Parts: sequence; structure tokens; C-alpha cells
Amino acid sequence: MATEQHSDAQVPDWWRGLGLPGLIDLHVHFLPERMERRVWHHFRHGGPLMGNGWKIEYGWPVEERVERLRAMGVRKFPALAYAHRPDMAADLNTWTLDFARRTPECLPSATFYPEPGVVAYVRRALEDGARIFKVHLQVGGFDPRAAELDEVWGLLADAGVPVVTHASSVPVPGGHIGAEPIGGVLRRHPRLRVVIAHLGMPEYDPFFELAARYERVMLDTTMAFTDFAEVGMPFPARLRPPLVELGLSGKVVLGTDFPTIPYPYAHQLDALARLGLGDDWLRAVCWDNGAAVV
Repeated sequence: MATEQHSDAQVPDWWRGLGLPGLIDLHVHFLPERMERRVWHHFRHGGPLMGNGWKIEYGWPVEERVERLRAMGVRKFPALAYAHRPDMAADLNTWTLDFARRTPECLPSATFYPEPGVVAYVRRALEDGARIFKVHLQVGGFDPRAAELDEVWGLLADAGVPVVTHASSVPVPGGHIGAEPIGGVLRRHPRLRVVIAHLGMPEYDPFFELAARYERVMLDTTMAFTDFAEVGMPFPARLRPPLVELGLSGKVVLGTDFPTIPYPYAHQLDALARLGLGDDWLRAVCWDNGAAVV
């Protein structure tokens, strides 16, 4: 499938050709309207460190975005929201869990922030059915090793739910990023199911090392290998062998960042296919590995 010749309309033919029942995408965002407008404004207009920003390919009403995912055969996806200050995570969890109840394909998701009461609202989110969590260490600007979060990480490790964690410096440096902060959490909670967003780009190597070292650490493909990412953050050829091994052993999952991407959804799949890593690898990444954890 080449993006120059194909569109989202051809995505179902692509996964059917692999013998899959659809796609599982573990890195999708749906946000409360006011928050979403602010996020989109940020990406559209950029800033001193982001340049001129980028066009959001799917800046559509929520119903149209859900329908596009359905039409492409994305059978499971979360509505990943993330808190960047105190006193917002619990309300975000109420919104994302309600969105999942109204959207059959949507995985119930939640977030958290180091603050008083965090253990209670994370426990409540789990009791209400949350099956995946999201934290953004760059935007949130907090240290995942904060004392307030130690019990939270323990709860999530015991529950076995994946935590999609933005821990690298893309798109701009800032916050408690890099492999060491989240690595410190994993040393205390080695059974934690962390999903490193964007394969850890551009700090690929240390995050690949975490995935190799810890049984439950995974990597998601969000924006990786696309023409957009390869311009400034190319994936190193030296990591192709571990990419293959990690994918076939259940540790690489499909992620896209839909809808806040500057290219069609189909291009992410095309970018994975043109790696030439084989159909078994694509089947694992686009369905099997995600299905095993959600």
C-alpha cells in the first residue's frame, strides 16, 4: 500500500490481506471539546520550538472521526486524555469513561497526576472499568518517580493494565523525559505494563533497552517511520533487528496519534509495511500484541 496511490478507503483491504479481523490502535485521542480546541490550536500554530506547526488531517467533528475509525476497521481504540495540572485528572476520567460507554469500540481509559487523592481516583477508575491509562511526562511536567504516585504504579502493575507513557522529547524537550525517570519507576515496579509512545523517538536506543529488559514494557509505533518523522527523527538501522524481535515477541503495538496527525491514517500503515519486516510482524503489531493486553 503506497500513500501516493491509496487512501483510508483501502485500509480494510490492507488488513484483510494480512488475514486480520481489523486493527487495534492503542494511541488515539478524543478529548473534551474545550481541551481539544486548545490542543489543536497548539499543533496548528506551533511556537518557538515547533516552528509553524502542522495541518491536522482529521480536525473534524467527533462523530465523523469515530465513523472514520469504524470505516477503516479499527476495532479497538482508546480516548487517551492526559492531565497537565492538578485537579483535572478525575474530571477527565469521568469524560473518557463516559465516552467509552457511548462508543462501543472505545477502550475505557483514564489518566492521573501527582496530587492529593490520586490513589483514590485511580482506584475508582479501575473499578469503573478503565482498561488503559495515559500519562504525558513532557506536557504534564511531573516526575513519574514522585512519592504520590508510588502506590498508583503499584495498583496499575497489579491490575496489569497498559499505561501509554509519553516519556521522550518529541515534539519539544521539556519535563521529566528520557528513559531514566520512567526507568526508575520500573525498577520499583518491574511488572508494570508501560507502553512507550512513539517508540521513544528520538531517544530510541534507551527505550528499546527498557523494552528488552522488562517483561511487560512495550513500544507503540505512533508516527514512527512516517515521512514526517523520518525527516528529523529517522529510525536507526541498527535497531531493525531488535524491532523485529520485539514485535514478534509481543512488545510492539500499533499507535497513530489519530486525529492529530499531518497525514492520512493510511500512511502510518504504509510506513510499517514498507519496512519489509514480513506479514507475521505486521499481524503481531497491528492486532495480536494489542489484543493480548486489552
